[in-house]
Amino acid sequence: MIAAIAWGVFSWVQQPSIHTAPGVLVQEEPAQGECERQVVAQVKDYTITAMASYLIHARVLHTKHYWADGNDLVPYDVALGWGRMSDQSVLDQLEISQGNRFFFYQWRNAPPIPQDEIECHASNNHLIAANSAVAHVISRLYPGEIVTMQGYLVNVTRPDGFHWDTSLSRTDTGNGACEVMYVTGVKVEVPPRG
Repeated sequence: MIAAIAWGVFSWVQQPSIHTAPGVLVQEEPAQGECERQVVAQVKDYTITAMASYLIHARVLHTKHYWADGNDLVPYDVALGWGRMSDQSVLDQLEISQGNRFFFYQWRNAPPIPQDEIECHASNNHLIAANSAVAHVISRLYPGEIVTMQGYLVNVTRPDGFHWDTSLSRTDTGNGACEVMYVTGVKVEVPPRG
């Protein structure tokens, strides 16, 4: 029990949220393009196959470190927002969390913006780092930072029949709506605090 409390405090200290002035921080939509569907990596028993090229510039809404359930390949999920889902005045009215490989949001009385806009301007991303430098940056992402990631949306398979397929749409919801991304490059910006 003491270890669990200590880890909770450590996690909280390690992940401060950056509070910014009201206003949209990221205007552009994620860019998905055609690519040759080919194996881009073999990690342990996993085969990683590119389904689309992908570039996303977004605000970090939440991060979740997983200690089991595929943590050898995808130790971190990162929830990202763009458009009005990068606006502090909108985010202040939402409670955002992650668990069991899902991304959750809720509000008190009414959503600050239409729910379908929330759904189309935020995503849960299962991130596979292409190398140790990328993995290091992903492991240190904080809510409120602005991140640019490039790479591929991928499907993951294993010889025992395991498969993990990426979403190829920003408008889907529920099970299967998360992006599985093989990240080849990442850059982080810290916006001015508000």
